[in-house]
Amino acid sequence: MSPVSFPSTFLWGAATSAYQIEGAVREDGRTPSIWDTFAHTPGKTAGGDHGDVAVDHYHRYRDDVALMAGLGLGAYRFSISWSRVQPTGRGPAVQRGLDFYRRLVDELLAKDIKPAVTLYHWDLPQELEDAGGWPERDTAYRFAEYAQIVGEALGDRVEQWITLNEPWCSAFLGYGSGVHAPGRTEPVATLRAAHHLNLAHGLGAKALRSVMPARNTVALSLNSSTVRPLTQDAADLAAARKIDDLANGIFHGPILHGAYPESLFTATRQLTDWSYVQDGDLATINQPLDALGLNYYTPALVSAAGPDHTGPRADGHGASEHSPWPAADDVLFHQPPGERTAMGWSIDPTGLYDLVMRYEREVPGLPLYITENGAAYDDKPDAEGRVHDPERVAYLHGHLAEVRRAIADGADVRGYYLWSLLDNFEWAYGYEKRFGAVYVDYTTLERTPKSSAHWYGKAARTGTLPEVDEVF
Repeated sequence: MSPVSFPSTFLWGAATSAYQIEGAVREDGRTPSIWDTFAHTPGKTAGGDHGDVAVDHYHRYRDDVALMAGLGLGAYRFSISWSRVQPTGRGPAVQRGLDFYRRLVDELLAKDIKPAVTLYHWDLPQELEDAGGWPERDTAYRFAEYAQIVGEALGDRVEQWITLNEPWCSAFLGYGSGVHAPGRTEPVATLRAAHHLNLAHGLGAKALRSVMPARNTVALSLNSSTVRPLTQDAADLAAARKIDDLANGIFHGPILHGAYPESLFTATRQLTDWSYVQDGDLATINQPLDALGLNYYTPALVSAAGPDHTGPRADGHGASEHSPWPAADDVLFHQPPGERTAMGWSIDPTGLYDLVMRYEREVPGLPLYITENGAAYDDKPDAEGRVHDPERVAYLHGHLAEVRRAIADGADVRGYYLWSLLDNFEWAYGYEKRFGAVYVDYTTLERTPKSSAHWYGKAARTGTLPEVDEVF
């Protein structure tokens, strides 16, 4: 390969999630998810924003697929709304809900775009949360039933499957800091939720494989963190290890290696005895994977907290008086130097390289996909209605160059999914943060591809990174 070219088989895609783009929250049998409830709770989202309409992908999916095809994308990763398919989180499917995803998949295949299905992107049916949510073991079994339903419906046409997206966010932001749905702030529930999400992945993977053709692949997407110590002092190294266990080891330990890190048990023993890890759970969780998805945005820089430090510890996951990190009051997060995105996240493409190479070492031979990577900026149309976003182009170029460097150094990275295809509902940030390569006017819902969309489309069509300053 030349310094900017990729293998001919490399998959170039974009990603979205159901609640962020679909809208139509009360159509065709869909019932509320935890994000419907959370977003309609005063004070939980910026401006009181919610996903009732979002960007109306439910009704505009054909246009959105045509837009992807026009850009030259080869793959589209989307999530299924659990409560659109199985409104109470249990029982038979609502065929009208499944029919939407059947139509979407057919449209993608007609345009020669590979569909990649994510079963869970944070939108638990509200009735399951009312029964206890992810801290309760039964939720994992309900997920397996749901996975089987969707696998039976779409497995004949969709080959790439992802069980969970970023279970860390579901557990730690949903039940720890409370900045995500369902908005609970319970440290022990955070750890219980993490285990039951792991169990859901294992049970879900087994359920998918029981009903799908053998050619189909099963993976999950982790937002594994590149955790760096502020200094090489022993205390800072210990702080980095603790956060690495809580960010990464709590998931990839049992999923990839069949065991939780002993250091995780040691760090959290004052909170829980982990008795909810039952006999046989680790074997169930440790299902063979066909690939691993990695989501990356920014690294973490940590140190030990001094004895006089009090107050909340900012870590880039939203303002909250409650930390998302159980048993980590002795750790401080620092803002790395350099440029930042509109989220306040530092821009460091080397963190993506380090993350990829870590998993290349930990699970050699397991194919890797970058299932999310992108940046939010304050994009605005110019007088002619064009949207130029040179900062995002530079961000994508830098990170894709690091992916290419990892491939050259032996990593088996098979594809890259840009986050995100469209500007959309950005969770607790509402519509204030724009991650899309396609600009959406939230009043008219008109779509306008930004410069980054054209730049990325050319990369997808040619397999080669255009120059950063190439303007379309």
